[in-house]
Amino acid sequence: MGLPVSLILIAVGAILAFAVKQSDPNPPVDIDVVGWILMLVGLVGGLLSLMLWDRLGPGALGWHRGGYAAGPPAGDPGYAPRRRTVVEEEEAPPPPP
Repeated sequence: MGLPVSLILIAVGAILAFAVKQSDPNPPVDIDVVGWILMLVGLVGGLLSLMLWDRLGPGALGWHRGGYAAGPPAGDPGYAPRRRTVVEEEEAPPPPP
């Protein structure tokens, strides 16, 4: 669960806990308790996401945003070879005397 999901759970839980009022005096499911549980789950998920951000973020599985330390890989089969265009210019003839 990432930070956006945690924030959504906290927001929905707060709406259920504080803004929604039940008219039934003895409901089968207490909406306030559901709201508090959602806020608690969102808070725990957000804290876990922040604690594990560095371990499970980009680079944890070998993927890095930076460039190559020793230059690009030689002969990577995933890329087509680059096309080079060579333009040879002819020298102008010498001016007449």
